[in-house]
Amino acid sequence: MGKSASRLFCEEVLRSHNEYRRKHQAPPLKLSSKLCREAARYAESLASTRILKHSAESSRGSCGENLAWASYDQPGKDVSDRWYNEVNQYNFNQPGFSSATGHFTAMVWKSSKKLGVGKAVASDGSTFVVARYLPAGNITNQGHFQANVLPPKS
Repeated sequence: MGKSASRLFCEEVLRSHNEYRRKHQAPPLKLSSKLCREAARYAESLASTRILKHSAESSRGSCGENLAWASYDQPGKDVSDRWYNEVNQYNFNQPGFSSATGHFTAMVWKSSKKLGVGKAVASDGSTFVVARYLPAGNITNQGHFQANVLPPKS
């Protein structure tokens, strides 16, 4: 694999996202080559500084963003599984944003349509993964979490 995420890695992240989304009655995401390029560029920037922080684009709300760091080469499914496992802390009876569950809610946000994935390896061998979502999720206005983060189908 080169410095940036391979197509296979992106498809693995997409596939695992869509399996989880199906459980939560959210339509499948489609990979966006533009979002993948932007996510890859941002992952490279994180790898060069080795500081995990959200991008200006996500802070402005122009896209949703999940970040992951590991000291090893992270498989796409592992990254998605780690984000999704926050579901265990999400209270579907009191929907809303929490930093403890924000990766999970971004993944299954029903009205998001597109996904971009980037991965970069830092000089120390650690990896940075960036996932971008359009339209952005985790909108805290009244009613948005109830409409977009649905409980899993049993």
